[in-house]
Amino acid sequence: MTRPNAPRRLLPSRHQRARVGQALIAGLAERLTPRDAEILDAVWEHRVLTTDQLAAIFFPSVHRARHRLLDLYELRALDRFRPWAPTGSRPWHWILGTTGAHHLAAQRGITPAALRYRPDSAGAIAFSSRLTHQIGVNEFFAQLHATARRRADGSEVAEWWPERRCAALWGDLARPDAFGRWTESSPTGKPDTIDFFLEHDTGTEPLSRVLAKLDGYAALAEATGITTPVLFWFPNPTREANFRKLLTASSVPVATAVHTPAVAPDGPAGPIWLPSGSASPRRRLIGLRGAWAQVDAADPNRVIA
Repeated sequence: MTRPNAPRRLLPSRHQRARVGQALIAGLAERLTPRDAEILDAVWEHRVLTTDQLAAIFFPSVHRARHRLLDLYELRALDRFRPWAPTGSRPWHWILGTTGAHHLAAQRGITPAALRYRPDSAGAIAFSSRLTHQIGVNEFFAQLHATARRRADGSEVAEWWPERRCAALWGDLARPDAFGRWTESSPTGKPDTIDFFLEHDTGTEPLSRVLAKLDGYAALAEATGITTPVLFWFPNPTREANFRKLLTASSVPVATAVHTPAVAPDGPAGPIWLPSGSASPRRRLIGLRGAWAQVDAADPNRVIA
């Protein structure tokens, strides 16, 4: 019997892949473009990204993405799998491959072991109970990247820190799913920027437990002296509404929204966010900077609740 989250295929047979050896590892650097190197960094930093997500972040079209990702797959720089689906098929999910790990390790002056790369990573990630959650978090930022590329006006995802990096920095107090910094141009021509923590909700936890996470963010703000807004991204309007009924007060700025489809105009950057203490209107992501009491003039990214 097939496990529900089992990968349909880890190594498809219709493509002949080069065998990993010193010649392939040594020659990879000569065949990598600067964009390829960024792709390898991204799939390692964020564990797993789908074809559509990598296309949104790095390529002008999905067609171009598929061709280049296949090249990197055949060079063993990337590996891939498709999770099981009851009907239809899921997209390819991409992770770091063996030669890609050697390349990243060499760039850092360490060994693949010190990079903590494991050749069986595909299976470990494919069977992980957190795969859907991880893909959801990455989808949030992929949509922001897609918006920035579509606008071509200086908008950008200036920072995107994954959960494990956040845990290493703040895990004793708060464990966000990601930290982000979004920048876009303002009417004056100067860039506007907002920092935020992301809580990507899949509907599996009791809302009381989700709400309790704010205690950790309050403790983090007190310990660091920096108050960073927390964005809760919910799977449906009902769950968002029920959460907001529990959200009576918070010592840190909070905003909520419902997961946006990939085709939605501006995605998470658009007017989908409802700040705590407000019934309407929904605001753009960058507009949340004006939703709370005050912004520190000395540090425009810092919100004072």
